[in-house]
Amino acid sequence: MNIEHRRGVVVLALIAAFMVFVDGTIVNLTLAQLASHLGASRSELEWAVNGYTLAFAAVMLGAGAITDTLGAKRTFVAGLLVFTASSAVCSAAGSMLMLNVARLIQGAGAALLLPSAVVLATASATDERMRHRLVGRWAAAGGVGMAAGPLLGGALVALVDWRAVFAVNVVIGIPALVWSLRSMPAVTRRGRPLDLAGMGTATVLIGGLVFALVEAPALGWLSPAVITAAALAVAGLIGFVLAERATRAPLLPPGLYSDRGFVATAAQGALFNFAFYGLLFAMALMLQQGRGLGALVSGLLFLPLTGLIAIGSICAAPLAQRFGRSAVLGVGQAVLAATFLAVAWASTSTALWPLVLALVPAGFSSGLLVPTMTSNSIAAVEPALHGAASAAFNTSRQIGAAVGVAAFGPLLGATDNLGEGFITCVVVGAAATVVALLLTALARPAAAVASQGSRNSVPESAVAAGGDKAPRPAHR
Repeated sequence: MNIEHRRGVVVLALIAAFMVFVDGTIVNLTLAQLASHLGASRSELEWAVNGYTLAFAAVMLGAGAITDTLGAKRTFVAGLLVFTASSAVCSAAGSMLMLNVARLIQGAGAALLLPSAVVLATASATDERMRHRLVGRWAAAGGVGMAAGPLLGGALVALVDWRAVFAVNVVIGIPALVWSLRSMPAVTRRGRPLDLAGMGTATVLIGGLVFALVEAPALGWLSPAVITAAALAVAGLIGFVLAERATRAPLLPPGLYSDRGFVATAAQGALFNFAFYGLLFAMALMLQQGRGLGALVSGLLFLPLTGLIAIGSICAAPLAQRFGRSAVLGVGQAVLAATFLAVAWASTSTALWPLVLALVPAGFSSGLLVPTMTSNSIAAVEPALHGAASAAFNTSRQIGAAVGVAAFGPLLGATDNLGEGFITCVVVGAAATVVALLLTALARPAAAVASQGSRNSVPESAVAAGGDKAPRPAHR
C-alpha cells in the first residue's frame, strides 16, 4: 500500500469515528422541533435517542466477530452503506415511527463501522509505535465528534431544521462510500465463527428491556405490550446464557463475567452512561421546552460539558500513569457526583452562567473517567480476552445510556414543570455516580493484572473514544 492509500484509509477511518460518535449526541438538539413538527410524544422522543443506542449496543457485541468473518473492508462498506441510507430515511421521515425505525438501522450500521474502521486504520502500520499513534488519532476523532454533536446539531436546527441533522450524514457518507470502494485495500480475514444465536438472543434481551422501560410510563407496567417486552427480555436472557454455553466462540467468554474486576468496571461504565446520556436528554428538553431557548444557544451551552471531555481524555493517561487508575477513577467519580449536584443548584438560577460554570468540571471529570474505565476493563482480563472485553464493556455502556434516557424521560415530568423534573434527573444521576464510586474498590484487581503484562498490550490512547476494540496483529 502506497503512502497516498495509507493516508486515504486513515482519513476514512477518522471520518467514520466522527460520524458514529457525533450521532450519539447530535440528535438531542432536534428533540424540541421533533415534538412540534412531528407531534412526538415523550416516549417517541426517547426512542429517537434510544433507537440508535439500542441497535448499536446489540450489534456491537458481535461486531468484532463480524469484522473477522466478512473482512474489515466488506464490513466497513456495509456499515457505511447502512448508516448513510438510514440517515437519508431519517432526514425524509414524515412520522416518528419512520424516523425511529430508521434510527434503529442507523445504530446497527454504526456498530459495524467502529471495529472495521480501527482495523483498517491500523492495517498499514509498520511498527507498534505507529499503530498506537494511528489508534490515538482515531480515538481523538471520535472524541471530537461526541463534543461537536450538540453544537453542530444546534447550529443545523437553527439555520435549517431538524432534517439537516440527518442529511449531513448523507452529504459525508456518499463520497466516503465511493472513496472506500475505489481505494480501500482488503485486510486478511481471520475466519472466526459467528455466534448468531448469541447475537440474536442478546438483541431480544436488550430490545425487550429498553422497550419496557421506555413505554411503561405511558402505557402502564401491566399493559400487554410492556409485559410482552419484559417477557421477551427474560427469554432473551435465558436464551443468551444457553447459547453462550453451547458455542465454541461465545460473545462473552467465561473468563469475562467470572472476573470480579471486569464485572465491576462494566457496571461502572453502565452507570456512567446512565447518568451522562440521561443528562444530555433531560438538559436538551429543559433548555428548549422549559426555558424557551433556541437550538443554537442550547447547543452552545452544551459545549462546556462535551468540549471538556476531549481535554479530560487527553489528561487521563498521564494522570493514570502517575497516580494509578483507581485514584483517577475515584477522584473523577467524586468530582462528577458533586458537580451533578452543582448543576441541579445552578439550574434554579434565572441566569445561565452558573449552569455553564457547573458543567465545566462535569465535562472534564467525564473525560477522565471514560478512557480510565475502559483501560480497567481490558486490564482486568488476560490479553486473549482483550477484544471480547472491549466489546462487552462498550455494550454495557450503551445499555446504560439507553436505560438512562428511558428513566430520565418520565422523571423529567410534564412540559410545564421541566425545571423541577430536571433537578430530579440530575440528583438521580449523582446517585448513580456515587454507586459507581463505591464499585471502584471492586475494580482494584484490574490494576494488579495490568502490572503483570496487560499494560503493554493495549495503549491508553486506544480507548480514548470510549471503549472500542484495540487492533490485533492478526489483522495486519
